[in-house]
Amino acid sequence: MEKDVEIGIFGGTGIYDSGLLENAQEIDIVTPYGKPSDTITVGIFNGRKIAFLPRHGKKHTIPPHMINFKANIWAFKELGVTRIIAPSAVGSLKEELEPGHFALPSQFLDFTKSRKGSFSEEGRVIHISVADPFCPELQSSILQVIENQDLKMHKDCTYICIEGPRFSTKAESKFYRTTGADIIGMTLVPECQLAREAQMCYVSISTVTDYDVWAEKPVTAKEVLETLSKNVEKTKRVLTELIDQIPKTRNCSCAKALEEAEF
Repeated sequence: MEKDVEIGIFGGTGIYDSGLLENAQEIDIVTPYGKPSDTITVGIFNGRKIAFLPRHGKKHTIPPHMINFKANIWAFKELGVTRIIAPSAVGSLKEELEPGHFALPSQFLDFTKSRKGSFSEEGRVIHISVADPFCPELQSSILQVIENQDLKMHKDCTYICIEGPRFSTKAESKFYRTTGADIIGMTLVPECQLAREAQMCYVSISTVTDYDVWAEKPVTAKEVLETLSKNVEKTKRVLTELIDQIPKTRNCSCAKALEEAEF
């Protein structure tokens, strides 16, 4: 298998189905950690080789707590991916982050419970630094694209990741607001920290779909899907321009993440 794919995209909304990928093909990879969420679509976009993997499966059949994050990251690594763009849907914990807006996380709080969040194993212990969990170079590229397209983006957000698949109780939602966090979702962790262990650049682009339940507006899956569908074209435009904006060579520290992480 050639390791020549440059950029990997996770998520349910992307360019893989927009007819923009040339020579698109489906690749099935089995990893040491089992099967990824689905087959991976690989193709060329503006001269750059892209891989797309729907983290919930193409038919959205895998709940957040059952995603095989380790297999997904490993599969991208096998293809040669060095940069990951991860669109996701989130709830808002603040009035000013309105449904339909975009959010750019720079920090996270982990409230997951049962996920395997490291490639550490007996005989190999990895103490990865996630003081700044996201690639600054990719974040800069996203902010430039958002400015070019005149979209509403909230930057420097803190993302609370919960176990799911259920939504929060009112008490939980009100508690999460006291932490100072801005958005809440179910997929960021351990995806971003596994990418760091794999020395891959990672950035999340979050679409705000609802106000969670602190605002006395109970969230439903139907509401989330409706907002996502309204934003799908905006997300595709962002991803399309972003791929062109990303520098050809990496000038961040993500590629050296393991240098001081292992004994």
